[in-house]
Amino acid sequence: MTKQTLTNATPSILQKIIATKHQEVAIAKQQKSQAELLSIARNHSPRGFANSLRKVDTNSQVGIIAEVKKASPSKGIISPNFDAVASAIGYQKAGATCLSVLTDRDYFQGDDQYLIDVRTAVSLPVLRKDFMVDEYQIIESAAIGADCILLIMACLDDATLKHLHQSATELGLDVLIEIHNELELERALQLPQSPANIYGINNRNLHTFEVDLAHSIRLSQSLFAALGDDALVVSESGINTSDDIRLMQRNNIHHFLIGEQFMRTDNAGAALSSLLADI
Repeated sequence: MTKQTLTNATPSILQKIIATKHQEVAIAKQQKSQAELLSIARNHSPRGFANSLRKVDTNSQVGIIAEVKKASPSKGIISPNFDAVASAIGYQKAGATCLSVLTDRDYFQGDDQYLIDVRTAVSLPVLRKDFMVDEYQIIESAAIGADCILLIMACLDDATLKHLHQSATELGLDVLIEIHNELELERALQLPQSPANIYGINNRNLHTFEVDLAHSIRLSQSLFAALGDDALVVSESGINTSDDIRLMQRNNIHHFLIGEQFMRTDNAGAALSSLLADI
């Protein structure tokens, strides 16, 4: 897939975010060289994000990647009294398997410092939830303490995708590969297979913003057929109730990335605890 065809297929909001990311990287490189950043990143000891998910006993438990998120472009402020560390500690106490921290500033009101503070406060592995478009960001993710990075298929052409995946692997970072449709699934399957690969199926249509949980079920069947039943699949967006989770469990999906519904409450950890108690 060329960059041109990727751009034509990419929703306008993602195009704006991608353009902003390239600008951010250019500025960051002027402030700290990639070589300097790499010297810091090489001292990082990842906690094993994918391995933590794999350790979940799916016969009796689910794996929850609980998200620390202040805002989004479509819904504005989600958590008016946002406290990244308090949310993370609450999630850990409630039984989250891993954490996800938004670090994008312009569109999600996140910050790298949130991830740094969260990882210091808890023992869980942490995903850096951001839009990766350049190798510099992968190195930066390791330097600030991320254990896993996100590669969004809709944002990346094949050559960049492969390069970023390789960069993450070389630094010992796990990779959440986010797919939205069959074409992206086929492209994701061209990446080197690894136990560090996590396949995130986003139930939200990036063009219409509609959510359809059947999306996870349909695409996961293709993933399991291609990779085997031990493929690490995460359902993202629209998982709101214990019934939603039970539906996924019946279809061999046992891991979920959930954040918005928790962050809208006064106590994100308690909201997670309540959901888990009802499964």
